[in-house]
Amino acid sequence: MANRVRQVLTHLAGPSPSNTNEKKKMSESVHGGEHDFLGLGWEIAENLIMGNAQKLGMALRPLPQIGHIFQLTASYKADPFPQKINLGVGAYRDDDNKPWVLPVVKKATNILVNDPAVDHEYLPITGLPQFTSAAAKLILGKDSPAIAEERVSSVQTISGTGANHLGALFLSRFYAFPRDGGREKTVYLSNPTWANHRAIFNNVGIQHVDYQYWDPKTNGLAFKELLDTLNTAPDRSVFLLHPCAHNPTGVDPTQAQWEQISDVLLKKHHYAFLDCAYQGFASGDLDKDAWAVRRFVEKGVPMLVCQSFAKNAGLYGERVGALHIVAPTKEAADKVKSQLSILSRSEISNPPAHGARLVALILNDPALFEQWKDDIRTMANRIIAMRKELHRLLTEELKTPGNWDHIVNQIGMFSFTGINSEASKALTEQAHVYLTTNGRISMAGLNTKNIRYFAENLDKVVRAQEAQTLQKL
Repeated sequence: MANRVRQVLTHLAGPSPSNTNEKKKMSESVHGGEHDFLGLGWEIAENLIMGNAQKLGMALRPLPQIGHIFQLTASYKADPFPQKINLGVGAYRDDDNKPWVLPVVKKATNILVNDPAVDHEYLPITGLPQFTSAAAKLILGKDSPAIAEERVSSVQTISGTGANHLGALFLSRFYAFPRDGGREKTVYLSNPTWANHRAIFNNVGIQHVDYQYWDPKTNGLAFKELLDTLNTAPDRSVFLLHPCAHNPTGVDPTQAQWEQISDVLLKKHHYAFLDCAYQGFASGDLDKDAWAVRRFVEKGVPMLVCQSFAKNAGLYGERVGALHIVAPTKEAADKVKSQLSILSRSEISNPPAHGARLVALILNDPALFEQWKDDIRTMANRIIAMRKELHRLLTEELKTPGNWDHIVNQIGMFSFTGINSEASKALTEQAHVYLTTNGRISMAGLNTKNIRYFAENLDKVVRAQEAQTLQKL
């Protein structure tokens, strides 16, 4: 085997030596001489391929584990149990538990396929202009003062994740973070938040501090604690906020609470990093879900907003997103756009075209836009119906211990059930219901065919934990 590996390495490194001197050099390189394979000594390269880490005297680090959600999905797919349920992944499913290609997306795709003007040339570095301008109007409002005054710098990104990354990278380079007490660049993240937020900011050299968001006693918003953190944080701190359908809790501030939040942001000169992945998908109303974002702009809160079309257009794999930075002046916006262009060029060069063309067509064609709003309502209303049915089953039929009103009070794709990690694991191990260990479930994974099975098993684990608690008393 070792000889075969050496033959392969020799082949990959180049043609065989043709004379005695070259053969001698090759022999030396095989035994660790100055000539090597791809920058490695031949013996090291050979042992790496053979897996002889001990012979090399090195402890190779294990490969990092894939994300928990992807592990859940893999386990779900491998499970032969017929009644298994996947409540981990944040992707919409119809009542037959199938991915749903929106009818408006099908129509827009057909239009693009038959458009002779469509080519496969590079887009501009900052993206398709017809997409970024329409996307800005969608999230900020067509009558937004920031758009009218040309104070918005918009860039196409690799979905919402790319928008978060580019926004974080931009702040890491150009924002004057407070350095009270010698602290490093820091962002305030809700506890809990989307798991990827921490990695995104960490990767650009920004540390994070958690602020309490979820109140386990009420299964609702810890509003007092949130305001306390806003008031006590150093001036000019960066706060990441979810404008609608908070992930993972599904708990949003009321409009009155958003007013108080924005007032403190202004008083303390904080910067709002808004991550909006569910506009329209949350309530079924695009304007209602964008209320907080637009109100922040009206009041002059320093801000940027990350936008995704994965959920509300069902374009998960097309990676369609945008970053919008609201500047105080047009001159500042032009400078911001220039810097964003430089950052984007060095990372992705040019964004992908197909998904952006689909969304641009939908947003700019009045008939397609109206159809899209209907499709959004279809998705949102099905999830709302599942919330109501789960609440009914737990409270009226099963009489499950505890208060379950938070199921219908929460909004969007996810629900924070309030069950602990032990109960979550029991659901997965005993009932083949796959969910994250913090009790978060994707409401999109429930349908009229499996919701009773889920409710009955949720009831079982809740009662089992209640019985264990009573035994300890």
